[in-house]
Parts: sequence; structure tokens; C-alpha cells
Amino acid sequence: MEYVTLSNGVKMPVLGYGVYQVAAEECERCVLDALDAGYRSIDTAQSYFNEEQVGSAIRRSGVERGEVFLTTKVWVEHYGYDECRKSVEESLQKLQTDYIDLMLLHQPFSDYYGAYRALEDMYDEGKLRAIGISNFYPDRMVDIASFARIRPMVNQVETHVLNQQTEAKKWMDKYGVQIEAWAPFGEGRGGLFTNEILAGIGEKYGKTTAQVMLRWNIQRGVVVLPKSTHKERMIQNLDVFDFTLSDGDMAAIAALDTATSSFFSHYDPNMVEWFVKMVEERKKQHDSSKEKKNW
Repeated sequence: MEYVTLSNGVKMPVLGYGVYQVAAEECERCVLDALDAGYRSIDTAQSYFNEEQVGSAIRRSGVERGEVFLTTKVWVEHYGYDECRKSVEESLQKLQTDYIDLMLLHQPFSDYYGAYRALEDMYDEGKLRAIGISNFYPDRMVDIASFARIRPMVNQVETHVLNQQTEAKKWMDKYGVQIEAWAPFGEGRGGLFTNEILAGIGEKYGKTTAQVMLRWNIQRGVVVLPKSTHKERMIQNLDVFDFTLSDGDMAAIAALDTATSSFFSHYDPNMVEWFVKMVEERKKQHDSSKEKKNW
């Protein structure tokens, strides 16, 4: 495994296992498989509803807690200072740990400054080894990196061959913020898994298009979080440290950039309204669930 060193000196694996869209009923098995395959970085989030399963898997795995780099994220409904602190404490309980290696704010909406101040204080208290942000575009990343007491150490954003985040990465590099890729395969959209250029490059090295995509991001200094529910694919995704893409290969892949999200834009007011509606619906579900328990 290769590592990057964050701005505060904490070392982070360049390749981790992400559990987004991994159902709760199979998440524990998947994380156990990933740890057994050799992964030492696991990425979850409050909004994935599988923190408890991740925590159970780490505890059952036999791998020492200190060997696992554990990331989770605060969801928007828990923003603001007090709510954020409370939600982080709940995440610690669900994950069955007394510290989290990296805590991110999941979206750049609502009172993210209040929430980030809570992360800063919990970082000072030793409950969080590193803190950062997710889905913050360059303008908001520069904003919080400039005015927060502790500069974010990581920004996790959609980063793949068709949306390479070249400009955003320049700004992150300038402010010492490590870029981390969610959806490093772009979920295969745009025909990425069958792309002729990627396939041709893979043939030269005896690698798959998926392995080429991961290696390309790693070589440009991007931390990657591939996800699979199949152990053989997990093993395959780890097998990217025995070859190096040439400058020509890197340039050929760079030329595939469309600089466009394969999913959504946080600049789109319709998308912001969608997030607001989702937060409101989740709050209603949470309140209804609490009422039933009290009943």
C-alpha cells in the first residue's frame, strides 16, 4: 500500500474501500472481505446508514484498530455546532471506536461553518485525527480554508476520467488540501469500463480498465475509494501498485476529460432544492421513528 501524508502529518492510504450504496444487510460481510483482502482504509457516512455494520466488521475482523484508517461524514441535517457534536458522538458509538481517523462535512450547504467549528474542537480533543470536507467546489473550499481556524486536510469530490477536477485540484494543492475521489470509476457511466483508449492501455500492462483508472488517479496524487460487493473485484482493485503508467498514457487519459459531472452539480439551484427536500423528508422519517419508539 502507498500512503499520502496529510497537512497535519497523519498518513492516509491512497486506496480505500467505500461503502456507499452497500446495503446494511451485506455491509458487514463486505467490509470483512475488504479487510481480509488487505484494505486498511474504510469510508462510510452517516447518510449511508451502515456505520454500525462497518464498526462491527472492524471489531470482528481481528485487525487492530490502529491499522484501519476510518472515515465517516456528517450529514447536512446535523450541521450547526451542537447538532454536529452530537452526531459525531453517535457515529463514534455506532462505529464502536473512541476516535475517527477522518471526519468530513458531507455537503456544502446549511450551517457548515457551525458544524466545522465542532469538528475543529473535537479534533483538538483527540476524537478526530483529521478533519475535512466533501463536495466543496473551489470557491467554497477556498472560503473555508481561508477563514476556518484549522484548514481542512481533505476534500472528497467526484473525480474520475470524465470529470478529472483539474482546476479544483490546483486550488486544493495550493491550500494543502488532499483531494480524494468518490466514484473513481464514475459508476461506469459514459462507457468507461469499455472505453477503447483505457482498454488499450490496460492491454499493455495486463490490467483491466478499472485498474488503469485507479492507477491514473493515484499517479496524479488523488486518493481513491473504489467500491465492490464482490471479493474478487476488491482484490483486483488493490492490485494497482505493480505498474506505472507512462507519460503518454497519462496524457491520453487526460484528453478524455469532459470537465462535467456524471451525476449532478452543486451549483444548480434545482439540485440544492433537491437536497433541502431530502433533508426535510429524512427529518420527518426520523421524528416518526422516534414517536413509534416512544409509543
